[in-house]
Amino acid sequence: MLDDRKLDVLKAIVTDYVSSREPVGSKALVERHGLHVSPATVRNDMAALEEEGYISHPHTSAGRIPTDKGYRLFVDRIATVKPLSGPERRAIASFMNGAVDIDDIVTRTVRLLAQITHQVAIMQYPVASSSSIRHLELVGLSADRVLIVLITSTGAVEQRTLELPGHTEDLLARLRNRLNQLLIGRTPAESADLLSGFLEEFDPTTRPMAASVTAGVLEILSADSSARVLVSGVPNLTRFGPTLHTSIQPVLEALEEQVVLLRLLGDATSDGSAGLTVRIGSENSDENFQSTSVVVSTYGDDGGRSGLGVVGPTLMDYPSTMAAVRAIARYVGRFLAEG
Repeated sequence: MLDDRKLDVLKAIVTDYVSSREPVGSKALVERHGLHVSPATVRNDMAALEEEGYISHPHTSAGRIPTDKGYRLFVDRIATVKPLSGPERRAIASFMNGAVDIDDIVTRTVRLLAQITHQVAIMQYPVASSSSIRHLELVGLSADRVLIVLITSTGAVEQRTLELPGHTEDLLARLRNRLNQLLIGRTPAESADLLSGFLEEFDPTTRPMAASVTAGVLEILSADSSARVLVSGVPNLTRFGPTLHTSIQPVLEALEEQVVLLRLLGDATSDGSAGLTVRIGSENSDENFQSTSVVVSTYGDDGGRSGLGVVGPTLMDYPSTMAAVRAIARYVGRFLAEG
């Protein structure tokens, strides 16, 4: 167990290294952090921290830098995640309030998170089980084609185009009215169950067209939008290329893989909690991200939680990044809950 002075020295090393991206020496720590001990004492503490694996000595004549273990202890010792300031909260609200649908919300969120943290922002689309059907529309595009538009309570808009030769406006109106009676306020799973007996309401002459429309609606309902992850701020990561322990290319390639990103976010959402998760370096199960840190929070309600967060170098500003991720996740959750 480290004593308070060694913890203060470790905190100072992490803070200075994140700020300067340069190895930190004992004299600089004493001058900048008011440790009230001599540089020789700090050097002894640094030697002890290095022996315990919390910092490393990259070059013979250089100062020290934190290891993954050192960052982990630093993060674990952050007693509370500082709240965002009033202007920061108002900026988030102002930026988000103009969103018009779920795609706009997700796009705005990752852009905002990337701007605030200067990291790569990632966000999973809301879990579909937490949404309900708000409205369904059938639009005749031509004599042979019909557009199905489905709008959910989260603002998501899904569309499918059907080939429906011989349809009439009267039939479309009848289908539209009956489908809305059945589906409005229902979850996707409930809606799919209700549609099982829908075709029995139609006579043999109109049943084939009703079946085509029903199949299109079921296709929309079965599409899991929560399997999509949006990424923003990739250029932010390239600024830290020299500080990553490995080539940046595997990280950039992994950021393009939806399955990899979903697994990354799943580490924070698998237990269903609304907590904040920080994975540092080798703690990440995917080897492509073992030179980075990942800060993720969940958003949504008990009907289904999704993840959002950032990917960046291990020398990131953890207190500010954790505060931003948590605050934006909470805001998006409330925003979606209020429709």
